[in-house]
Amino acid sequence: MNDELREASIELLLHCARIVRAARQGSSAPVAQMRVLSALDEHGPLRVSTLAAIDNCSQPTMTGTVATLLSGGDVTKAPDPSDARASLVALTPEGRDRLGDLRRQYADVLVARIEAGTGLTPTDLRAAANVLRTILTTPVREDDRA
Repeated sequence: MNDELREASIELLLHCARIVRAARQGSSAPVAQMRVLSALDEHGPLRVSTLAAIDNCSQPTMTGTVATLLSGGDVTKAPDPSDARASLVALTPEGRDRLGDLRRQYADVLVARIEAGTGLTPTDLRAAANVLRTILTTPVREDDRA
């Protein structure tokens, strides 16, 4: 494994985590709920077990999170047409609006920092987002894992 690439990756991970924490500062929205809403926005309706796998949590934990989102009107739960024993969780228009509001709130925190004199442009941010997207969407072969 390339040591220079590993060190740069460590630095990237550190700053990604810090920027997410900074963006969420002052928000009262539970992080787990935000992750579920984001997953449903990205993937469409999903089973609770699939949501749990995406979020890397237990199915009972995800069931509790989904129940909270259901009671708040952010998601619906309906029978899975492909398997009547299972249910699909879907984002409601209210849930999509809430997710959009949270994303804008988080972005506003970053915009304030950026406008404070970083000199960064929207083009710079799009380039950084493209780097992260490329990393996240590139499949990893099992024999490439360390």
